[in-house]
Amino acid sequence: MTYTNPITLFLFLSLSFLPSMQTKLTPDYYQKTCPKFPDTVRRIVNEKQHNTPSTAAATLRLLFHDCMVGGCDASILVTSNSYNKAERDHAVNLPLSGDGFDAVSRVKNSLELECPGVVSCADILAAAARELVINSGGPSFTIQFGRKDSLESKESSSANQFPLPNMTISQVIPLFAKKGFSVQEMVALVGAHTIGMSHCDQFANRLFKFSKTSETDPEYNPEYAAGLRKLCENYMKDSSMAAYNDVITPVKFDNMYFKNLRRGLGLLATDTAMSKDPRTKPFVDTYANDEAKFFQDFARAIEKLSILDVKTGKEGEVRSRCDSFNTLPM
Repeated sequence: MTYTNPITLFLFLSLSFLPSMQTKLTPDYYQKTCPKFPDTVRRIVNEKQHNTPSTAAATLRLLFHDCMVGGCDASILVTSNSYNKAERDHAVNLPLSGDGFDAVSRVKNSLELECPGVVSCADILAAAARELVINSGGPSFTIQFGRKDSLESKESSSANQFPLPNMTISQVIPLFAKKGFSVQEMVALVGAHTIGMSHCDQFANRLFKFSKTSETDPEYNPEYAAGLRKLCENYMKDSSMAAYNDVITPVKFDNMYFKNLRRGLGLLATDTAMSKDPRTKPFVDTYANDEAKFFQDFARAIEKLSILDVKTGKEGEVRSRCDSFNTLPM
């Protein structure tokens, strides 16, 4: 029988945990291996935002859709092929704007020239979202780096993971709760609707033949409803038709979205429901009255989202291209 000294055993067990410690996310993860990383991200995404103002909302939404399914691992960026239908092809992800994908791809292409094989697509997506929130007038927040990219992306994994436009608040809250978010954090994150657009088919049921007694949802401001009806009248023929989530300051990251909810200017049914439900209304009112508080809570919530179930070390890889794995999955 072999005797193992307790001190030796302790040292062995301690050393066995060093790899996980070494892969801990840090703000300066690329300081030595790719020092131009933050400047490259900032330059490229801000230029794209200047030319295409929808980029910020598209990238922020892309980050949310990535992190809510299997964690922040760039699985949403993978394209389908003959042997695998990827996450991005699930119905809930089809409305995602190409501007977000393009922003990440542009940064990746540049970084592969500067420091090939070093920066993960997951880190690029998180960094791009932060820069674009700031560029749009929103709060600064800390992003940790060191994520690895996923080794799989399955269409089926996106099922039942996201709030849908016509869900009740009682249906929406559990979707966030199972990811560890409180009701207040949920409301703060939904405040991202202060920028971006939604396709007409996501709220058309509120505009046309809403009920036997009302053509449109009476919760809408009448003038707002009339404008939306005109905008979306041919939405069944043209699926690309969309409206701003925030009709007042659509490309500025501010608290106007919450102010709009109290004026009957909430675009989606879930928006309006959030301003009425006693569990969420206090936070809607707080953020409508205090932009600084909204910014503070949004920053904390998005920081928490950005590290949700991240992969590090051998749990993932650094892809050469964000839309495909380095090797074919077995």
